[in-house]
Amino acid sequence: MNTTTNEWRHASAQRLTDHLLRQRHAAERVSNLRPEGRLQRVVGLTLEMVGCRLPIGARVKVDSADGQGVDAEVVGFAGERTYLMPTGEMRGLMPQARVHPLGDGAGIPVGDALLGRVLDAEGQPIDDLGRLKTDHHARLDATPINPLARAPVEQPLDVGVRAINSLLTVGRGQRLGLFAGTGVGKSTLLGMMTRFTQADVVVVGLIGERGREVREFLDKSLGAEGRRRSVVVATPADRSPLLRLRAAYTATAIAEHFRDQGRHVLLLMDSLTRFAQASREIGLAIGEPPTTRGYPPSVFARLPGLVERAGNGRDGEGSITAFYTVLTEGDDLQDPIADAARGILDGHIVLSRAIADAGLYPSIDIEASISRVMQDVVTPEQLLHARTLRALFAAYQRNRDLINIGAYQRGADPKVDAALERWPRIEEFLKQAVNAAASFTDSQRQLAELLGAK
Repeated sequence: MNTTTNEWRHASAQRLTDHLLRQRHAAERVSNLRPEGRLQRVVGLTLEMVGCRLPIGARVKVDSADGQGVDAEVVGFAGERTYLMPTGEMRGLMPQARVHPLGDGAGIPVGDALLGRVLDAEGQPIDDLGRLKTDHHARLDATPINPLARAPVEQPLDVGVRAINSLLTVGRGQRLGLFAGTGVGKSTLLGMMTRFTQADVVVVGLIGERGREVREFLDKSLGAEGRRRSVVVATPADRSPLLRLRAAYTATAIAEHFRDQGRHVLLLMDSLTRFAQASREIGLAIGEPPTTRGYPPSVFARLPGLVERAGNGRDGEGSITAFYTVLTEGDDLQDPIADAARGILDGHIVLSRAIADAGLYPSIDIEASISRVMQDVVTPEQLLHARTLRALFAAYQRNRDLINIGAYQRGADPKVDAALERWPRIEEFLKQAVNAAASFTDSQRQLAELLGAK
């Protein structure tokens, strides 16, 4: 009896000791995470803090001379130094300024109240239409869906653009890149797809654009009709690289919320290149070594992490069909970001400056473009028609110079002869007015008529 009593007392004492040790360790972790830090140094866009241990992604407020404070986020650390990236102007910062850790917050607002609104990178309205009336919030770092749990891409999506519907058919839940230089009609094409695509909700992310272009896209490209069912996240080029980076995640998180509700979402992000450039600025600022054309390795790790969040949800859920614009500097399709994007996307649509200069809009180069899921979402007859027209287009383009100077002799190549005969109708087929939608069914029918098929 005494032995049993002693064992019970010893076990109770051990449990109490373990409980006190756990409480002590928890208190130590809290004390290590929550005390105030001190601003040690400012280097370029980076703030160095000591005296406070915080995880990457934590938010802080740094005291400033004007009393407003500067919001920042932890982006790295080295030894006892923690690197912060401010989200706004650094005016008013002082040596040894106090750094106050902040909570994670409630996340970004989501819900139907966002439809028709324009938000910033933090999910706050910037359109002077009042506060958002929603109690639902979502995190920026959602858990990725198991690839084996995703529903396959099996249904075509009507985007309202004849050349895409007929020759580069998009599948619901597909992720494509829109590769374009400057001044070739990229924003106009995005606006057309925003208005004409058969989707329940449209989420537009304007990342790193000029402030003037944001207003122009809303008023001209999007219009009142497209804006009613859209959510626009706009972060102009003059904002912090951290905000530009966060805006892409905010737009994606909003699209994920609607997808999880069972809706079909069109996500348009302009542009993936600005997202990569913002990531490069942050990486170089904290000392990450540059590799390909000045881009650090973290950029090429972030790109698939962002893109893979789009696509179909689980069976029975909604979908996110995503278009990511990729800026090709000097129309160079071998740019490192363009090259990386081609490898992680389900297809790419290339806009050609030569076609735009010829007055053919939308200036889609159907020879250089591809949809990797088209064969899974159209009939064999439709696929054959698309390949036939692409072959005619390629034959004409290869002999364009000879044709223009009159050096080509009819009968030399039957395929070129067929292209010459149909070329005026091919040009007319590929043209489309900005305010004229071309349905998926009409696009396929017109393609068959052009080729003389039943």
